[in-house]
Order: sequence, then structure tokens, then C-alpha cells
Amino acid sequence: MKSTNSMNSTNAMNPKKAIYNMNETLKYSYYPGCSLHASAGEYDLSTRELFKQLSIGLTEVPDWFCCGATPAHNVDELLSLSLCAKNLEMAEQVEGDLAVACAACFSRLKTTQHVLAESDVKRKQVEKAIDAPLKLDGKVKHLLEILARDLGLERLAASVKKPLSGLKVACYYGCLLTRPPDVTNLDCVEAPTIMEDVLKAVGAETVAWSHRMECCGANFTLSRPGVVIQLTNAILESAKEAGADCVMVACPLCHGNLDIRQKEIEGVYSVNYGLPVFYITQLVGLACGLTADKLGLGALIVNPMPLLKEKQLL
Repeated sequence: MKSTNSMNSTNAMNPKKAIYNMNETLKYSYYPGCSLHASAGEYDLSTRELFKQLSIGLTEVPDWFCCGATPAHNVDELLSLSLCAKNLEMAEQVEGDLAVACAACFSRLKTTQHVLAESDVKRKQVEKAIDAPLKLDGKVKHLLEILARDLGLERLAASVKKPLSGLKVACYYGCLLTRPPDVTNLDCVEAPTIMEDVLKAVGAETVAWSHRMECCGANFTLSRPGVVIQLTNAILESAKEAGADCVMVACPLCHGNLDIRQKEIEGVYSVNYGLPVFYITQLVGLACGLTADKLGLGALIVNPMPLLKEKQLL
């Protein structure tokens, strides 16, 4: 089981105390999603701490609930759209664009906006289901977009206190961050650079590798673990062959498959990867001077401490 020590933070568990520097220009509502309040608590913790460090206002959406993630839209489209639409409607109560950390949540919320904007019939059905009108003009932004464009790479670089010099990182986008391109509008669907741009701004070196946008198996981790092991092994193998010291992700599902299952994968394929898997907010937070406990690094299954000490980053 994954450690949940990182979830003990007061800010991570008390939305009323999750308001930082609201006098600043950058203010966002925040949809953490289910994973960040459970198995990916360190992603939530590091997000809050990093945004606080960068003086970015972050307020959790009151009474948010599951967006349906990957299963709902395969079962009932109206249910899937309504789950996201209600969360979007509640987010309108909070000032600022909606910040989302999980790639799956980001995908579902953006998809709902896209579908309902394209269909008046479906929009009316959803408004009836949630008993509320929808504006659909609020922007949904992944944390990467906020760091790279809203804050900006120059301001991000100016916030660095400990450059990640000498750290070679494989940036893993996975399936959902840039696909489909007309829905996410995050970056180039075939050759995105937003992850690499953010990491270069904080002093890290990124590697060129073949599997940065390949599927890790996502929710098949429970129903078809053999598929996940095969797919994830190919990803880790590619990152290792490219000379990466570690992998960086922006999705709890990807993190779980690459981090939690890594030892199992090594056993099946008789290999030794030993690649720590970080969330984007953990690496950027480290460069901005945050300590390991504030970033939840102790919750990672593949221990990152030896690597960070070797690179003199701790």
C-alpha cells in the first residue's frame, strides 16, 4: 500500500484553509479529484505547497465530487456529462479559472465542455439532470498550463532557488493531456513541449525518448494487470535507454502504474530500472526550495532520495 503520510497536511484535508495569497493576480478554483484525496495525496500536497510558494491563489471547489474519470462515459453518457457539468457549475462559485491536476479529470471536464457546447439537446438534458443552468465559458486549465503560460516560464525561472542541474528527466505525457487536440487545446498533439519547457525553466535536463505519449494501461491496472505490466515495461525501458534518471508525470493513474508496479515489472522481465517517478509539482517544488516532506517524496514507492542526494538536490 502507498503511504498516506503526505495527506496529513492541514491544507490538504481542509478546503477552508486552502486559500493562498488571494491578493495576487493569479487566482484559481481547484478541483483535486478523487485520486488526490486518496492514493495520490502527495500530488495534492505538492500542488498546494508549490502554488503557495509561487504566490498563486488556490481555492478548492466546495462540495466537489467524482468526475466519473475513465469508466462513467463508457456506461452512461448522460451520467458522465452530468457529473462533470455539476462540478463545473459549482466551480463558478469560486473566483478564477478551474485548476485541475489529474489528466483524467482534465480530460473529462474539457470533454464535457466541448460536447455540451456542440449540442443544445445534450446541454438541455444535462441542465435538467443537474437542475441548474450552465455557462460553459469558464476555462479549465491543467497545472502545466498555469505554470508555463499564466505564471510564465520567466517568472517560474526567477522563483528557482535550487536548479535541478544534472537531473535527466523523461517527461511522460500519456494518453490524455493532449488528446483529442480539439478538446484539450493544451499543446501540439504530436510533439508537445510544455512539460519539457517547464522543466528546463527550473534547470533540469530532459531526454528525447520514444514512449512519452504511449498508454500505460490506465485503469486496467486492476482488471487486466498483465496488459498494464506489458505496456508499462515498454515505457520504463524506453526511458532507461534514453538515459533518464527519473520519470515525470502529471496523472495519478500513470504514476500508479509506473511507480507502484515498477518492482513487479522488474521481476517479470528480470530487469532493474530503479527509476523514481515524480509528479510535475514535486520536481518544480524541489527547484523552488520546498523540502521533501512538503512535497510528499516519502510516499513514493521507488525511493527518490538516493538519486536526489547523488545529484545534490537535497
